[in-house]
Amino acid sequence: MKFYVTVKSLGKRKNVLTKQEMELPTIPATLRELITAVVTLNVEQLSDQQKNMDWFPLLTGAEIEERSETGKVGFGAVYHEQLPDLAKAKDTAIVAFEDGLYKVFIREEEVSQLDAPLTLREEDELVFIRFTMLAGRLW
Repeated sequence: MKFYVTVKSLGKRKNVLTKQEMELPTIPATLRELITAVVTLNVEQLSDQQKNMDWFPLLTGAEIEERSETGKVGFGAVYHEQLPDLAKAKDTAIVAFEDGLYKVFIREEEVSQLDAPLTLREEDELVFIRFTMLAGRLW
């Protein structure tokens, strides 16, 4: 099943939203299954990126220009060697949703129940909005 994911953090200054195409082998029946499937896909991509990292990465002028449009020019390097723990990542994502650290929208409608039946269609747009905690102190 192919769908598109947009991730937005409300604390970011730049409003660059890009749709990322994702493909899952099965259609999730609940939000819990969807979150764990997306986390699994992301952990697999991170593991592949760690394994296939260049020893001496270089950027072309076109790559620098392209990345400057999104607000971050970097080599895409992963600076830690430890492979992620999939089970812990899934648990963390579910707990973060339960704690209200992010919201999930499917076809511009909020999905708030983890175990309620979910209706996903091919090429749906999913939006994950991550909330940023305010830091500071009162004088």
